[in-house]
Amino acid sequence: MGEANLTVGKPMELGSGRCMSIQAMQALFELKENNQLCDATIILDDGSEIPVHRAILCACSAYFRALFTTTLHNKEKNQVHLPGVSSEMLQTLLVYVYLRKLDLDDDNVYSILIAADYLSILGALELCCKYLETILKPANSIGILTFARSHFCRDLAIICWTYIMKNFGQIAAQSSEILSLSLRELQEIINADNLNVKSEETVWEIILRWIDFSTEERKVHIVDLMKCIRLGLLDTQFFLERVKDHPYVTGCEASRPMIIETLKFLYDLEMITHRDGEVVTPEIARPRVPHEILFAIGGWSGGSPTNFIETYDTRADRWVKVEEVDPTGPRAYHGTAVVGFNIYVIGGFDGMDYFNSCRCFDAVLKTWREIAPMHARRCYVSTAVLDDQIYAMGGYDGHHRQNTAEKYDYKTNQWSLIAPMNMQRSDASACTLNGKIYITGGFNGQECMHSAEVYDPELNQWSLIAPMRSRRSGVSCIAYHDQVYVIGGFNGISRMCSGEKYNPQNNVWTTIPDMYNPRSNFAIEVIDDMIFAIGGFNGVTTIYHVECFDEKTNEWYEATDMNIYRSALSACVIDGLPNVQDYIHKHRDRLMEEKRQKMIALENQRNMAGNVNNNNNNAQENIAAAVNINMQQFNILQQLNANLNPALPPAAQPAQVPPNPVPNPDPQPMDIDNHNEDNVDIQ
Repeated sequence: MGEANLTVGKPMELGSGRCMSIQAMQALFELKENNQLCDATIILDDGSEIPVHRAILCACSAYFRALFTTTLHNKEKNQVHLPGVSSEMLQTLLVYVYLRKLDLDDDNVYSILIAADYLSILGALELCCKYLETILKPANSIGILTFARSHFCRDLAIICWTYIMKNFGQIAAQSSEILSLSLRELQEIINADNLNVKSEETVWEIILRWIDFSTEERKVHIVDLMKCIRLGLLDTQFFLERVKDHPYVTGCEASRPMIIETLKFLYDLEMITHRDGEVVTPEIARPRVPHEILFAIGGWSGGSPTNFIETYDTRADRWVKVEEVDPTGPRAYHGTAVVGFNIYVIGGFDGMDYFNSCRCFDAVLKTWREIAPMHARRCYVSTAVLDDQIYAMGGYDGHHRQNTAEKYDYKTNQWSLIAPMNMQRSDASACTLNGKIYITGGFNGQECMHSAEVYDPELNQWSLIAPMRSRRSGVSCIAYHDQVYVIGGFNGISRMCSGEKYNPQNNVWTTIPDMYNPRSNFAIEVIDDMIFAIGGFNGVTTIYHVECFDEKTNEWYEATDMNIYRSALSACVIDGLPNVQDYIHKHRDRLMEEKRQKMIALENQRNMAGNVNNNNNNAQENIAAAVNINMQQFNILQQLNANLNPALPPAAQPAQVPPNPVPNPDPQPMDIDNHNEDNVDIQ
């Protein structure tokens, strides 16, 4: 495919190692330049002769070492012809050999890498690979991958492949290089289990783009490429209108069996509750592997704190229990932060003690350890991460609401105080946006707050911003699409389902659509480019409901509920876990059977409710209830293939059917709500 088409960047000067002093290396280079003490001459194709020191070249290059030390010559070889290398290129590499300096830019990196590979100057080769890593982007990643493979740069090829898998959505939209791939190369990419696509529609669209690039030659490959799509995960309407009847498909008789298989699967999906025996999920409907994993940690459940951990598999739309819980015990009203593959659990409350202690979970090794404690005890703490520094702000120490804040450096395992906030805040929420930290709402001991402020780490200064439109304690906020989104909470009267977003450019708050469930003290995270609201307290009981907001459609959608009811939990996301398989749904061939069992349980419960209604209501009400039930089931079926990007609004909220196993929720507000900032000192 040739070299990647790269834009010219600034030259990059790189160095590696320190084998000799800079002065000594400079002296040797000057000797070479003046042809002093040189003991060999390199003759190039253009006839130019370049004097060198054989020992220096042998120390850096296996090629020259073999050339100058071979026993095949009768006498020492001090004049060598070096074919295929220009004078300018050799001079560039000799500067590296003598001075360990290599000026790289987007124009010369490929030719230098080729020459370094040819002459086996491994240090220069490594620097070229590292430079190419730094310039990876959607437009050039496929070209760099092809180049790396053709020159056997294994580590660079692995990095490029990982980048392509993770960023395929952008690559499919921006890359012209993908159109030049061979059939085998394209199949290798789009067939991969860890291809990061929210919807299989992305894969179908890139297949069409690839065929359109050379239609007559490539349209015969439509069936081979369709085998790489998880057709059963496409929206039913999209499949019927955009795939099944596409001219490339209808014009290929060999595609009929695949179309029939998919239609049969979609029909079975509609009739899943009437199937006898276990329903196996076919290959065409098995989800890919996610690149991001959402962790939901701790909280309050069943009248006591919990150390329960579960992860969310976005592709399978399933919550997975994690066995490696914190052995020191549960905590709630805490914060979490991620640095690398480590999850830091900050402060919190266990029903008796208010914590300044902090714990760290290594998601790769699956081990827990204690880290340095904070300066203050902080329950209802707000946390954020900025430049790998963890910030803990406000909270409640059992006596006072805090306005103090501190930050943690994992490299030194030290907490240090930063400037205090303008307001005392506990049960607030914080996030990071454009190099600054925003904190919103909370409770100051007398009232729920609508104020918000921003921290500038360069100035070590907090500044008040425009107040929110509503008072919110037990609130959640998150940075999303360059704005601060603030959702839910308690306004002093009731739990809220409303939300608003803050634009730092004009210092203005605007409303967003309401959630389906009012909630306070819930977890929030962005994953798959959507905001997820997880669990919480609805004013009557804890909930396990999860919903997600997509700004593109400006709508909320229901996702699969957690395994247990809980509030006062915290969530975080880790990207690129090397052991991601440990945290995803293991039995991807059983997804349809699990869905069938849940729908049967839901249908049975609705039938029981319908029987009660038959005894208490008139015939007209029964008919209306039956129509409503059918519509709800229809909506649920419509969502089965949506893969977290449904084309239709979600079905109406179903009756609470706890997954199995799950503790029964408290019928009344939990005891902890006597400690909840929402209720403290308000009455």
